[in-house]
Amino acid sequence: MELYARVRRAVVVDKMSEREAARQFGLARETVRKMLRYSVPPGYRRQQPARRPKLDAWVGTIDQILEADKAESRKQRHTAKRIFERLRDEHSYTGGYTIVKDYVRLRKLSQREMFVPLAHPPGDAQADFGEAMVVIAGVECKAHYLAMDLPQSDDCFVMAFPAETTEAFLEGHNHAFAYFGGVPRTILYDNTKIAVARILGDGTRAKTRAFTELQSHYLFAEKFGRPGKGNDKGKVEGLVGYARRNFMVPRPRFATWDEFNAHLLVQSQKRRERKLRGHQQTIWERFEKDRERLLPLPAAPYEACDQRSTRVTSMSLVRYRTNDYSVPVEWGHREVLVKGFVHEVVICAGSEVIARHPRSYEREDMIFNPLHYLALLEQKTNALDQAAPLVGWKMPDGFDELRRLMEARLGKKGKRECVQVLRLLETFALAEVERAIDDALRMGTISFDAVKHLLLCRIEQRPARLDLENYPHLPLAQVATTAAADYLALLGAG
Repeated sequence: MELYARVRRAVVVDKMSEREAARQFGLARETVRKMLRYSVPPGYRRQQPARRPKLDAWVGTIDQILEADKAESRKQRHTAKRIFERLRDEHSYTGGYTIVKDYVRLRKLSQREMFVPLAHPPGDAQADFGEAMVVIAGVECKAHYLAMDLPQSDDCFVMAFPAETTEAFLEGHNHAFAYFGGVPRTILYDNTKIAVARILGDGTRAKTRAFTELQSHYLFAEKFGRPGKGNDKGKVEGLVGYARRNFMVPRPRFATWDEFNAHLLVQSQKRRERKLRGHQQTIWERFEKDRERLLPLPAAPYEACDQRSTRVTSMSLVRYRTNDYSVPVEWGHREVLVKGFVHEVVICAGSEVIARHPRSYEREDMIFNPLHYLALLEQKTNALDQAAPLVGWKMPDGFDELRRLMEARLGKKGKRECVQVLRLLETFALAEVERAIDDALRMGTISFDAVKHLLLCRIEQRPARLDLENYPHLPLAQVATTAAADYLALLGAG
């Protein structure tokens, strides 16, 4: 470029002839003339498309290969080198690799998708799930977090769950709407199976029951992106990556999921103070337009659970998501409704809740409540020592000593009374039962009736009235009558 400017200045300003300039700068006279015609080098300009006599006959074959590749995964598509090899080996192509490579590159560029810049009206939202590794209670696991974005203001909400399930999807919507203080008029989703049961031939979606109920509760309209196209909802796709990079780096470590979500909530609130590129207002200030268009919240949130009907087995268990949960034995062989929440499983019979358990995300796990089986163990006392529901259960303090004495004095009947003592936990608190057992051991009243009496007396704050004649199995002291002659032994010893 420096030489270009010197030649032009010598001829135009210093009035040097073209012949002299060509001689002095060592250039052809035609080159000097081109320099005078353009203020900057115009570059090479092809007048006609390049001729490819050896490749033109095989262009259709290359196009067919590239079109067929669209149905394959990205990792198993043809490279330009592989196309060249196939043309050479299968079609007797005699040309070079470079013209094949150049044609494939241009063809792929022409097929790349283009996008139209979009304007987002206030009150609309986009939602999607993302994944990140976290440590909860010292255990490394994968968090599935629901991200909801309001594209007009870029306000966001993020909440994490142990799994991407129906109940997590519903619970995330409840909390997102509460965070925004209203319900978006329209929400854009991908074709997640949580919301879409199937895509019909005309492109419409058959929605799932849970999604339809959620929609009926909050009254928002839905939109779905094209199948397999994540870029139809670019705002929330960007939020998913942003949340992972900014809210979850370094790897989060929390004692519970609730603490982790409290952290995510704080991060979302802090983000409201930012001014994004191209905007003069903060996200919180721009959110006011969204707030004006949001639908009002209903009086109560939607019951965010997955509901399934099932039958109680002969071992008083119901199965939900590969795991078994116990119910009281009196509900055996009956139809029940299982409600799976994010952190809890609730089992109902009619309108009555018969069991609650912490939710397990393991596979083929068995979750017992020992109290559910005590009524059956009272009848089948021989199973007491091998009962799986009692394994690892914290017995009341002093119970082992009480059981030893009961079985020693009453035999098999003592084992049954031990179970009856445990059944007091069905009604009373553990600490209350422990104090009653301690009182019974201290007073030597080793029986279920005595423990129950002492427990009720302590709760009602009245003195215990134990009549030992009602407990013939209790050990009584045998005191013989003493004769006066027996004391002569003392004199002899003196």
